[in-house]
Amino acid sequence: MKKAGSFVLMLVALVIVVLCGCSMSFAAAPFHIGIMTGTVSQQEDELRGAEKLMEIYGDEAHGGMVKHVTYPDNFMQEMETTISQIVGLADDPKMKVIIASTAVPGTTEAFRRVKGKRPDILCLAGNSQEDPGVISSIADLTVNPNDIYRGYLLPVAAKKMGAKNFVHISFPRHMSYELLSRRRNIMEATCKDIGVNFHFETAPDPVSDVGVAGAQQFILEKVPAWLEKYGKETAFFCTNDAQTEPLIRQIVNYGGYFVEPDYASPLMGYPGALGLDLTAEKGNFPEIVKKVEEVIKQKGASGRLGTWVYSHPYVVTAGLGELGKRVVEGKAKLTVEDFIAACKGITPGIKVNGSRYTDVSTGVEKTNYIMVYQDTYVFGKGYLGMTEIEVPKKYLSIK
Repeated sequence: MKKAGSFVLMLVALVIVVLCGCSMSFAAAPFHIGIMTGTVSQQEDELRGAEKLMEIYGDEAHGGMVKHVTYPDNFMQEMETTISQIVGLADDPKMKVIIASTAVPGTTEAFRRVKGKRPDILCLAGNSQEDPGVISSIADLTVNPNDIYRGYLLPVAAKKMGAKNFVHISFPRHMSYELLSRRRNIMEATCKDIGVNFHFETAPDPVSDVGVAGAQQFILEKVPAWLEKYGKETAFFCTNDAQTEPLIRQIVNYGGYFVEPDYASPLMGYPGALGLDLTAEKGNFPEIVKKVEEVIKQKGASGRLGTWVYSHPYVVTAGLGELGKRVVEGKAKLTVEDFIAACKGITPGIKVNGSRYTDVSTGVEKTNYIMVYQDTYVFGKGYLGMTEIEVPKKYLSIK
């Protein structure tokens, strides 16, 4: 009985130690960082960025620093849910940074409500789907892909790869977005200057009556016809993620070039187009690129398709988390340089470049809105050195 009693006491003591350890661990996190991403089905890349931060700094639910929530897949119809998810993060008294990895519609209003009750919280936005003038009115910092610079760099990269024609594929809804329409116009002007023929092709909008399946089928049928029309020395670019997979598939099968996806990532379009299972490589982008590259080589498409090695949504999510932490700790400021520095430990081996956004109508530079990009990696060929190229200022004023 005495031995049994001693065992019970030891067991109770062990439980107390474990509970105290958990409490001490939770108290050890001086502040929390809240991150809202899409789900695996909506935006896997940014979700992996949040997981990377939790791997480094721990999950708030288990005593760590990072608290993760998701926005609804049907975010256009469930805007209030998105707003509630963001605002709910501010209820945590230890919350010091809130990140909307993709600033879907409703983010600006959510940030306004957060600032209304907790002005001490840093509100950081990535990949904003709201216009620069809207999101920058409240966000402490917004980081978007540098679509203005890419308007110049994508045609230049296409020419480096061997293209003589550049086909831009889109539809009216996307062309109503300020940055996307400006990028398209810069592409056309660049093509004219560097001796590449620019062509604009209209495709069905996946949110129209034809749906995603109809929009993808259109691309499958049209790419062979476009290649016959423009020739094999043609590079294609589309503004819609759903149409990227069939575009890549047909370029691999029939010829042509594909510089990189609109949402530049080796996970955008490539796994589905090539029939790849990347479960084992989840979140490991160098290994993902290696596996994609092997298949592209096997299919005889080396040198014709490219990407950014690290997914942009992944980089922005993890980079903003690291930057937010450093700012709260007084080790960094919300600048282009400090954001790029924050990304270095998360994306080893790649080059990131960027600049502040300048409003084309007023000429005013927005200090809290920055635009970044990576070097283009061509499967079977390597990096093109696009981050070393200076974009002529004349293209930056094109509306």
